[in-house]
Amino acid sequence: MGIVAGLDSSPDFTRIVVCDTDTGAVLRQGYAPHPVEGRPSDIDPQAWLLSLGEAAGGGLLEGVQAIGVSAQQNALVPLDAQGNTVRPALVGGDKRAQVAAADLVDALGGREAWAQAVGCVPQAAQPVTKLRWLAKNEPENARRTAVLLQAHDWLVWQLLGRPVRRTTDRGGASGTGYWSAATGAYRPDLVELALGHQAMLPEVIGPSDAAGTTPEGLLISAGTGETMAAAFGLGIGLGDAVVSLGASGSVMAVHPEALADQSGMITSLADATGLHLPVVTTLNAVRTLRGTAELLGLPDLESLSDLAMKSTPGAHGLVLLPYLEGERTPNLPHTAGTLAGLRRESMKPEHLARAAFEGMLCGLGDALDVLRGRGVDVRRVFLLGQAAELPAVQASAPALFGAQVVVPQPADYAAMGAARQAAWALGVSQGTLDPRTPPAWQGAAAQVLEPGDELAVGQAVRQQFTAVREQTHPGAFQS
Repeated sequence: MGIVAGLDSSPDFTRIVVCDTDTGAVLRQGYAPHPVEGRPSDIDPQAWLLSLGEAAGGGLLEGVQAIGVSAQQNALVPLDAQGNTVRPALVGGDKRAQVAAADLVDALGGREAWAQAVGCVPQAAQPVTKLRWLAKNEPENARRTAVLLQAHDWLVWQLLGRPVRRTTDRGGASGTGYWSAATGAYRPDLVELALGHQAMLPEVIGPSDAAGTTPEGLLISAGTGETMAAAFGLGIGLGDAVVSLGASGSVMAVHPEALADQSGMITSLADATGLHLPVVTTLNAVRTLRGTAELLGLPDLESLSDLAMKSTPGAHGLVLLPYLEGERTPNLPHTAGTLAGLRRESMKPEHLARAAFEGMLCGLGDALDVLRGRGVDVRRVFLLGQAAELPAVQASAPALFGAQVVVPQPADYAAMGAARQAAWALGVSQGTLDPRTPPAWQGAAAQVLEPGDELAVGQAVRQQFTAVREQTHPGAFQS
């Protein structure tokens, strides 16, 4: 039928995939790094455009009928009344804003008030917190700020030639801290609370709506945040969860409704299809493995995995609570890790290696259980990140998570999700697709792992971990 493109503007680079509209098969792709050194907390958005132009070079977009845009989340682009950037975009985790986050929590009356208002408690990375930082630290810039966009909103607006209408999607809006996934509405009062005055916010359009058409006739879809685009590219649906193994970990699942969580452990995001993506994060995932490898004098995680495989499930009673950087799930910000069950027979390198993998996965299992405890159905777990390829992870994860584990082959899932969104918007505009049903593209090529006979063993290891956690941090999940 035709071809569409998806572009993903991540913190470090732009990646573009050109896909077949019907099947999603990737036909060609482009890549370019952003023209900046390292990962600064402030970046001129023009760098994203330069990178985009370079990635699209060589006629990459020839014949493309529609484009979808995925971009890094939490980037705040403040514009003045004329549409010019007031200052460089505030991007990334931005530790400068930690005090501002605490200020905002107090200003609205606590964590529960925020969870009820917008489904999440302010974190340093979120746009609402960056607004508070701006008001406190750069009051003149805050006064000049008239329009608030995120990275994908700004890129879509630029591709369309900077029209009067500015748009976003519910996925991107749900991460701002001033839009509620539960009500589907902005909270302008929270913008005012953070910034000191009102600002113009982009119109939230539907998942299959088009943001507009370029003068050349190229349709631009709504766009979305990287997390939502990756979920859409993977093809996850109800009953699926995604566990991402980075230095820290995240667990998200597809759910039909928004979840307000007064503890603040669940961040209630919207997805790119009209459903919801509740997310639970842990501070300690692969950093647990790296720390253990260093302690044991091992050169890399592959060596740690090989060593762990010489042990057995339960690591001879050795349990590692992997709260090395404090922890967010459970909420123990000032704690440290704990190694329990030391006996003469358990004091061997292979048992410590095994305990590190089991501790990391049990911590993520706790995060999955936070979602299950709120009625989220989890039958299949997609495992992402380089560590997902390690034999020690694959040997333990299905039994510890109590679910089928899917390890997709590495691919540009965010860019593919953006392309799928473009195909949806194109099909709806042509009358060939239902606005409520996205195009059925081929799923991710993946390895599928079943818990099988190991399920009971996995439950015993989880119980061993839970007993140590409850003894060390009584009631951590009830607080």
